[in-house]
Amino acid sequence: MTERWTPQSWRTKPAKHIPADYPDAAALARVEDELRRMPPLVFAGEARRLKGLLAEVAAGKAFLLQGGDCAESFKEFSADNIRDTFRLLLQMAVVMTFAGGRPVVKVARMAGQFAKPRSSATETQGGVTLPSYRGDNINGMGFTLEERTPDPERLIKAYNQSAATLNLLRAFAGGGYADLHNIHRWTLGFVEGSPQAARYRELSDKISDALNFMGALGVTPESHPVLHQVEVFTAHEGLLLGYEEALTRVDSTTGDRYDTSAHLLWIGERTRQLDGAHVEFFRGIKNPIGCKVGPSMTPDELLALIDVLNPANEAGRLTLYGRFGADKVEQALPALMAATRREGKQVVWAIDPMHGNTLTAANGYKTRPFDRILSEVRSFIEVAEAEGVHPGGVHLEMTGQNVTECLGGARALTETDLGDRYHTHCDPRLNADQALELAFLVAERLRREQDSARAAVGAG
Repeated sequence: MTERWTPQSWRTKPAKHIPADYPDAAALARVEDELRRMPPLVFAGEARRLKGLLAEVAAGKAFLLQGGDCAESFKEFSADNIRDTFRLLLQMAVVMTFAGGRPVVKVARMAGQFAKPRSSATETQGGVTLPSYRGDNINGMGFTLEERTPDPERLIKAYNQSAATLNLLRAFAGGGYADLHNIHRWTLGFVEGSPQAARYRELSDKISDALNFMGALGVTPESHPVLHQVEVFTAHEGLLLGYEEALTRVDSTTGDRYDTSAHLLWIGERTRQLDGAHVEFFRGIKNPIGCKVGPSMTPDELLALIDVLNPANEAGRLTLYGRFGADKVEQALPALMAATRREGKQVVWAIDPMHGNTLTAANGYKTRPFDRILSEVRSFIEVAEAEGVHPGGVHLEMTGQNVTECLGGARALTETDLGDRYHTHCDPRLNADQALELAFLVAERLRREQDSARAAVGAG
């Protein structure tokens, strides 16, 4: 791609999964102009900081934990829901850091994760066909023509909700809520009585003992602010390019262009065409970016995509999220990982164990079996170790709410249980109990990887 890039150059390329059926193009243009005048949601310096941390992940010195809602909604927006998902991220990160022995880079799938690509542009119910629900920043879930008609004013509401979410996240992260001394208070009531609660309490006791020892030596939150606060970054799929273009700004310190809607944005499996609008937009912004990688991708296609999205081979610039399914990961992933290692590509390899393991239960609920999710994570780590690649992270759809959307886990949720608290606006999410169980699995595998590396050094 030798053409000059601008924030608007994507408009000359074929654009998939961007609604073209707004009834009033002039109203959409007015909203995009209004967004151009809005303050940035994040800052270029924050995005550069995240890129530096992801470079540590690429080097095998840290681990990426990325998670949050499948699709944020206007109806479920509340301080409690934001707090609960943030708290779950903290709990999982503590488990992975303490039990896994590595720093954890925390990226919340929040403050902008609204739009979703859909397999069909329309939905039919009772002989009536209407546009599919595409996310609250585009249209509504209600099965009426009014609800399903794309409304550009929803973009303004999504921006405002993202700003409010970021404001609360920053307050939680820097205002003392994330202080490690509060670790025993980071509990979610419905997890009590589960095996994960007992494991978490045991780990919390160990951390508290360590903090008490450090405090006796003078290592306190006052002397070491890292004990009092955390860094949390935001990310979403950059699907609606008109919105992303409108929030792209020139960084005054470098002259580079950053998409200020989030610290990190990713391209989905359905929109990663080399000649497409999304790759064109993403190649020009300087944020750290990601791309979903599935079983249909060949090593040559992957290398070509990397050359476009990360031509300077910068560490921390590009994260690859494998999303294969438990039954395909061992066949499809090794050749892709081997290609990036052979060609010396500086990428973070992470796994999205959610999207390839979706099925429809007999009672009609879309769900994901937890054992398949765990199996794909295990296989990802094993393949990475076999290929000499650092298993860099996980990307999860999860919530701090007490939902019953994914089958299995320590509480052995069944298809009958799905209807109890099935609240997702799109895809099924892990609840806190299941997410913590996965965190302990990852921590154990990371610890094993670290022990093997030490043993190899000792033998040498």
